[in-house]
Amino acid sequence: MTGRRTSGTADSRCPTCAAPVLRQWVGHRAALHVTADPAPIDPATEHHHRTPMRLTWCLHQPHIGPPHLRWRCPSRACQHQIVTEHRCTSTPDTLF
Repeated sequence: MTGRRTSGTADSRCPTCAAPVLRQWVGHRAALHVTADPAPIDPATEHHHRTPMRLTWCLHQPHIGPPHLRWRCPSRACQHQIVTEHRCTSTPDTLF
C-alpha cells in the first residue's frame, strides 16, 4: 500500500445516502478499510446487528486526538463503545 495512512477516523458522509460515517483503516498488516456508523449500539443487542457480512467494531476514544476504530475486543467485557459497519438506508439513484 502506498500513500499516507491516517491514524484517526475521518468524519465524512456516505456518498450514497449522505448519512454521517466514520472511515478508517483498521489493522496493521491485512488492514480493512472500514466505514462505520458513528452511533454506538447496546452490547446486549450486538448479536442482532452483527452478521458474517456486517462486523462490529470497538470505538476507542483516547484522551487526546480523534477516536480510533479497532477490532472488536475478544473479552466482550471491554468498556469501549461498539459501532457497526455502515449499511445504506436508501437505494442508489444510479447503478454506475
